[in-house]
Amino acid sequence: MKKIKFLLIAMMAMMTATNFVACGDDDDDAPVSNMQRYQNEVDAAVKAQKKNSKAILLVAFGSTWQQAYDAFDLTREEYQKAFPGYDVYLSFSSAICINRAMAAENTAARSFYEPKYWLEAFGRVQYSEIIVQSMQVIPGEEFSRVVNAMKDFGNNSNGDLDDEYMSKVVLKLGMPLMYAQTDATTLASALDVNFSKYAKQGAMLFMGHGNPDEYDTYKANVRYTQLEEALQAINKNYFVGTVDMADNYKVQVHNRMVEAGLTSGKVFCAPLMSIAGDHAHNDMAGDDDEWEDAMATQTEDEAEDVSWKKYFGHLNYDIVENPYYTDNGTDALVKGLLEYKNVRDIYVSHTKNAETVDFYHSMYPEE
Repeated sequence: MKKIKFLLIAMMAMMTATNFVACGDDDDDAPVSNMQRYQNEVDAAVKAQKKNSKAILLVAFGSTWQQAYDAFDLTREEYQKAFPGYDVYLSFSSAICINRAMAAENTAARSFYEPKYWLEAFGRVQYSEIIVQSMQVIPGEEFSRVVNAMKDFGNNSNGDLDDEYMSKVVLKLGMPLMYAQTDATTLASALDVNFSKYAKQGAMLFMGHGNPDEYDTYKANVRYTQLEEALQAINKNYFVGTVDMADNYKVQVHNRMVEAGLTSGKVFCAPLMSIAGDHAHNDMAGDDDEWEDAMATQTEDEAEDVSWKKYFGHLNYDIVENPYYTDNGTDALVKGLLEYKNVRDIYVSHTKNAETVDFYHSMYPEE
């Protein structure tokens, strides 16, 4: 009873404090929404960092891993060197990753904010040219969020930017890593430089993310199939699977390996994602091992609780964990694509070839 009484008193105190702030006579005392607070913080950051008349905004899905932050920071530094006439900024499209980063879930607190806040801030300081570079691997659901943020900015959805400025600003879009089929071939060549020594020893598996069927309206998932075809043209030991693309989970990857005669031997796994975060460290290289449930049905719903490492380890393959599953040197395989210089170079080339955004056709590749 005392505890209940205490809670009631505490609740009344909170309500009183809230009403006091909300009902103040001075407008300055009115509460500030999170959206306005975020915009204020981004506005301040852009004003403090603006040195040039042009800007590049790198937009990633996000992460809460320090390894990922290091990869993003390295990429931003390289962009600053590659584009000396531009101010370079970094944004996350995932609200969950943004909130967890602010809450210092796995490392020191950092603020990344959504693209809409950065674009609005760019408009307020009136950058003459803005390039938004998608750091996604495929032109899927997350890429569509990038394009839609640009569309809202281009349409001045907040209605507070100068009309004359909006009529003149140059807005360009840098495409994802595998936007077109030719990009899959380019990436295959880069991956072979980094992973050929493993493919010569056994099966070299890449784990991408993929889109669920209901979201795969952007010709995105086909890029994984095209990448595997391009890689196998170089070495038949390369395979590409995902965690979220129907008919291309690790179960189907194993089926293709068996069809190719690879029923035993060494298996190496690497994430086909821009950074190494939860999926890489847990779904691929983690210790989740509900093997009996997985074998009962051999469906991905059950096999999902078995990491790639454990799954293939149960299937007579030799998974060599050291040094391949620890980040202790150049041979560590749990590394995001942005940790490889030749892959970062592909992103940079996409930025250099960025074209004026076409909100429909940019989202729907023609090949």
